[in-house]
Amino acid sequence: MAVLLFFFFLLFDISRAIPVLDFSKLNGHERAKTLAHIANACENWGFFHLVNHGIAEDLLERVKKVSTDFYKLEREENFKNSKVVKLLNETGDKKLENVDWEDIITLTDDNVNEWPSQTPGFKETFKEFRYELKKLAEKILEVLDENLGLPKGHIKKAFDGEEGENNAFFGTKVSHYPPCPNPDRVIGLRPHTDAGGLILLFQDDEVGGLQVWKDGEWIDVEPLKNTIVISVGDQIEVISNGRYKSAWHRVVSTTDSNRRSVASYYNPSHKATIAPAPQLMKETNEEWNQAYPKFVFGDYMSVYYQQKFHPKEPRFQAVSAM
Repeated sequence: MAVLLFFFFLLFDISRAIPVLDFSKLNGHERAKTLAHIANACENWGFFHLVNHGIAEDLLERVKKVSTDFYKLEREENFKNSKVVKLLNETGDKKLENVDWEDIITLTDDNVNEWPSQTPGFKETFKEFRYELKKLAEKILEVLDENLGLPKGHIKKAFDGEEGENNAFFGTKVSHYPPCPNPDRVIGLRPHTDAGGLILLFQDDEVGGLQVWKDGEWIDVEPLKNTIVISVGDQIEVISNGRYKSAWHRVVSTTDSNRRSVASYYNPSHKATIAPAPQLMKETNEEWNQAYPKFVFGDYMSVYYQQKFHPKEPRFQAVSAM
């Protein structure tokens, strides 16, 4: 991994690349420096690569294989007959709006019986992968607690809601972005921020396309083998009272490659009440400086489903009126 990072820094201007952080250094003498780097990434990017994250490379390689096999065996032909392909073929030179050049399925603990069954090893591999990712997510949330000066477990407790422990929602989206004959006419995935809490993305090793909006331009999230890309969601922004920011991001289409993407999201329970942590609100003139509303996450999602591809600020305004 060290050699890989060396070539990464040689190839790319690191001042214009999302941070690459070594999670293992939290266990050594560089802990304080690593905590500071994570805080900086959450404050200024909302995205970062995580290396040495503790998930075995053998498992990661199996995830790649079953994901690729699954698309070829169970999805590729269906995508050729999908709505977006038909629209692209039938609309001449017109640029397509309100559609994405993406094939996607969602895996949760509640729909295991609906997981792909024709691809050998898919279910077993993704059960193991999701288990490891969820553990990693909870470790990262504890790091965010520490960096924000919150009690250990604060964010997880907020996500669990009043129903008790382990009610936070953990889902996984397995996506493919097939080669597109006219990438200038349709985007892979429209710009948006992530609605939930913490997103852990295992993206393609070789095929790029993910971009983050930063300082007025789109910055490529370059493929870096076997890293987990961490994205701050809207709910972390709220709990941090705006110290950490969810980032506007998109996926562009390509003409010659099929990009694989496995995004898992650690979200609040739909019944959880989300609000800025009291420790992060400043008292001014006998009033609390609360930059974000208090709301039920399920209500926020109702707004998000309608406004996903619009700026997030009106969503916060809408949910504050509920």
